[in-house]
Formats: sequence, C-alpha cells, structure tokens
Amino acid sequence: MCQLLGMNCNVPTDICFSFSGFQARGGATDVHSDGWGIAFFEGRGTRVFLDPQPSASSPVAELVSRYPIRSMNVIAHIRKATQGTVALENTHPFMRELWGRYWIFAHNGNLLDFQPTLDGSFMPVGNTDSERAFCWLLQEFRRRFGEVMPSVDALFAALHELTLAIAGHGEFNFLLSNGDCLFAHASTRLSYIVRQAPFAEAHLKDQDLTVDFREVTGARDRVAVIATLPLTDNEQWTTMPAGTLWRFIDGAPAGQQATRPGPPRN
Repeated sequence: MCQLLGMNCNVPTDICFSFSGFQARGGATDVHSDGWGIAFFEGRGTRVFLDPQPSASSPVAELVSRYPIRSMNVIAHIRKATQGTVALENTHPFMRELWGRYWIFAHNGNLLDFQPTLDGSFMPVGNTDSERAFCWLLQEFRRRFGEVMPSVDALFAALHELTLAIAGHGEFNFLLSNGDCLFAHASTRLSYIVRQAPFAEAHLKDQDLTVDFREVTGARDRVAVIATLPLTDNEQWTTMPAGTLWRFIDGAPAGQQATRPGPPRN
C-alpha cells in the first residue's frame, strides 16, 4: 500500500525534516517505489511536484527535501501501485479547481468495484481508483452546495457522509485540503503529532537526522504532522483510531467523526 504525509500549521512552515524521512520510504527503507508527489499551498496558489520514479532516488525529491518551501498546508504521497499503471498521470497527489480554489487529494488503500457515475464536471486523467474517488467527491460537493463554497462545518459534515459511501468499497485512508484546513481519514491507519512550545529535538526513524525545533521555530508556532506511520523515534505520536475522519486547523485537531463503511453505492 501507499503512504501519506500531511502538514497543517498556524504559520507558514517548511516540511524539509519530515519529508527527508518520508522520502527514504520510497524505495530505500520501504517498498513504495512506484512514484511520489507533494503539493504545497501558498496563498491561493499551489506548487505540485510529481515523479513516477522512486522518491529515494528521485532528483526532484532531493530538491524538495533541501528547498525550504513554507506552507500552512502540505500533502505528500509515496506510491505502491494497486490499481493503475506506474505513470505520471497516476501519481498522487491529484489537483482540481472547485469554487475558485485548488483542491489537493492523496489516497492510500484499494477501492474494489468503485465505478461511480461521473457527470463530466470532474474527470480522471489516469486510471486509478484514487483519482475516481477524488473526482466523485468534488462532483458531490458541487451538487450539494452549488457555486458557493460552504462553511468548514458544512463541508466537514458532507465529507463525512461521502466518506461513508466510498469506504464501503475498501480501504480509504486519505488527505484532502483546499488550503484552508486539512482533512484526514484514517480508514485503517494514520498517526499525527502536534509540535508546539516547549519545543524539543526530533530524530527520524528512516534517516540518521536530528533537528532541534527550539532553534528553528517561534514561541507561538504550532505544527501538526500526519503520517501513515510515525516518522520519528523519540516523540509521542497519536494513533488515529481506524474509522475516523479528522480536520486540522491552525496546526491542531479541530474535530473528528467516526466512520463506518456503508453499503456500496454509485
């Protein structure tokens, strides 16, 4: 299966440290060698880097790990293909526009017999179950709310209902953001950590790399990092219970809902 990495902050922050450990899992310390990608929100714009090559040996990934792009919401993905060929068009995260905002989505899992009816407003470019799910989610958002973006509360409620429908088809861990907040669904496994004052040192599991956050953060900074598996070995990560949908705002959890797979539906 694939692995996910997300970051949500209250101030623009770089993800170089966490991404360095995550990058190693794409073909060096783990088997996720079928491509990788990362997306950074900057205001209303989005930087997206994609490569169908393993992240552990990708020159583009090496650039990203050393380039301190500062963002308040980041989504990254390393792929172990289950559906769809190993190709650039099938590389996560995926991006679409809705309500004048970019939306970013990445998925870990396998959705069986998921062939939703798409009306043409959002169509897959590749042939993955993940991109189909993303297109259907945005289509249903537009169908429910029209041309005006709803409140975060209304959006979270709708996403909860739609997640229930999709989760009936299989494993559906995902990260989703439009730059305002970060949604995370732990279908089977996700973990998170919130870093805030008093800051301390952190050491990566997948590389011998340590950072002292006291030297690189401000007293009011708060950063939530979400990952399929914890990235550090000297910090206390929180395991998100299987079957929970979360939202993160300003670097902290801001609500969760239990999810239970419902009957498959198109």
